[in-house]
Amino acid sequence: MTVFQQKQLRPSDGPVQISEEQLMARVHELANQIRQDYAGLNPHLICLLNGAFLFHADLVRSLDIPLTIDFMQTSSYGDAKQSSGEVKLVKDLSFPISGRHVLLVEDIIDTGITMNYILRYLGERGPASLKVASLLSKPSRRKVEVPVDYLGFTIPDAFVFGYGLDRAQQDRNLSFITSQK
Repeated sequence: MTVFQQKQLRPSDGPVQISEEQLMARVHELANQIRQDYAGLNPHLICLLNGAFLFHADLVRSLDIPLTIDFMQTSSYGDAKQSSGEVKLVKDLSFPISGRHVLLVEDIIDTGITMNYILRYLGERGPASLKVASLLSKPSRRKVEVPVDYLGFTIPDAFVFGYGLDRAQQDRNLSFITSQK
């Protein structure tokens, strides 16, 4: 851990849950699997903002296949630590996905409510295929089962932040994932 990263943690923070090295190793493993599965298909990777932006960027850089990207944003948390259960579309796609092989890139699947909404919403637009890559999953919190085709890590029910995930819009810039005590 660098001096900068050490200064980022406060006494109320818990230990590092997933290190930068573990994150990068898993991103490369996922990229290898995605590269094989999408060979010759020119996939369209959709980053679900804001939390997935670092995972998405690292994943895209690890893929050496032709691809396109887009961004989408929904909200069900605001500054809260738990989902409100109501999903609101904040930013829609900029490009059509009809006939495209779409890979949604998400930071964390918790209750499954948001991902279920997004899958239904995008499924109506006629993609050739629609799959999900999620950095994290909390299956113990699932209210709606959703497919996760590419998964980084399964974690217990704890509030985590860092590597794109926020704590009241802060701490997204940590290069690792940690939690509160």
